[in-house]
Amino acid sequence: METSSLVKRDQKCIWHPFTQAQTAASPIPIVAGNGVYLYAEDGRSYLDAISSWWVNLHGHANPYITKKISEQAAQLEHVLFAGYTHLQAITLAERLLALSPQGLTRVFYSDNGSTAVETAIKMALQVKGSGKTLLSFQGGYHGDTFGAMSASGKNSYNHPFWPYLFQIYSISPPLRGHEEQSWAEFERALKTENIAAFIFEPLLQGAGGMLPHSKIYLKRMIKTCHDRGIITIADEVMTGFGRTGPLFACNTIEETPDILCLSKGITGGFLPLGATLAKEYLYEAFLSNELSRAFLHGHSYTANPLACAAANASLDLLEENSSDRDRIQHSHLRFQNHYAFHPKLKRCDVVGTILILEYSTQESSYFDPLSPKLTSFFQKEGILVRPLGNVLYILPPYCITNDELQKIYETIEITLTNWP
Repeated sequence: METSSLVKRDQKCIWHPFTQAQTAASPIPIVAGNGVYLYAEDGRSYLDAISSWWVNLHGHANPYITKKISEQAAQLEHVLFAGYTHLQAITLAERLLALSPQGLTRVFYSDNGSTAVETAIKMALQVKGSGKTLLSFQGGYHGDTFGAMSASGKNSYNHPFWPYLFQIYSISPPLRGHEEQSWAEFERALKTENIAAFIFEPLLQGAGGMLPHSKIYLKRMIKTCHDRGIITIADEVMTGFGRTGPLFACNTIEETPDILCLSKGITGGFLPLGATLAKEYLYEAFLSNELSRAFLHGHSYTANPLACAAANASLDLLEENSSDRDRIQHSHLRFQNHYAFHPKLKRCDVVGTILILEYSTQESSYFDPLSPKLTSFFQKEGILVRPLGNVLYILPPYCITNDELQKIYETIEITLTNWP
């Protein structure tokens, strides 16, 4: 097949993320999107089963969000956020605080998930002072900037940078069957390490393999940290905005973290935006007559009015269409009932709107050769997925129909019944 002109132009000038350019297949040129579908230059359509890296909540080119961005663009496209403010940012902050776990009172804006986490880490370390470290779960993923990479611990994503990461203390996450081990390691860390903050992905580790956590043990850990004056940071970049069922995973834990990090789905997949929510005592810790004691951190596009308008529009849709999340979860659970103990699967989990299948392979890592095989097969069936090694996850936009979900399930079934 002749290479398209867009692909030829791409391959002359683009450097794609998380891609080995020497061995990767040519990128598929996408020219349009509508609802759960993306449309390629050659006329083929692809059902977006993973919300394009987990960001798209309401479908591509959603007309309501498009309209709100257009209206805002005609009024104010950007203003620096140091010394100035605007209605969209204020309204969004008020709404996020009202919807998030009780006790969070301040919103610091940035422009993506890594920077939302980086903001949280810098807040915590500046408040606690030098000589302290972070506590995190092994296998976590918090982003690709250096603070976020450090918080993730040494893993396959950041191996080239291990010599440059600052030291943290990592413990086993409270996975099924390993809760007591995790708790013992947690207690040992608090006794032996000078911990400033505990950072975690609540209820589900995302890029680390879609691994569900024990809610009970996570609650105990957060409460213990609060009792000992350790700052708790919940990274809800992936789990936020209904992905695990409730609007925020922390809403079900009954212990409010000191800091909550948000991004990905915050704008419905339209524009980059990050938000770091904090308790009032952290905000007050930076108050001083000296500028040098302020939180001297920010980004050029902090609180961009277009992004905030998109986020406010996305929240409107979330509040109107909450039943879709329940529908998707129930659909996933019906699939799970049939395949939970399939011999070709190590596990079949459902966490809110996320269906997770770990195939039985020898590699069992991000580099498992099953990943490109699954990606290619689903592409041929007109479905966009991006497995994490041998872990296939389905994380669709909330507007997906039951028939479209069924198409995804039937394609999964082919891999389980017809593949060797």
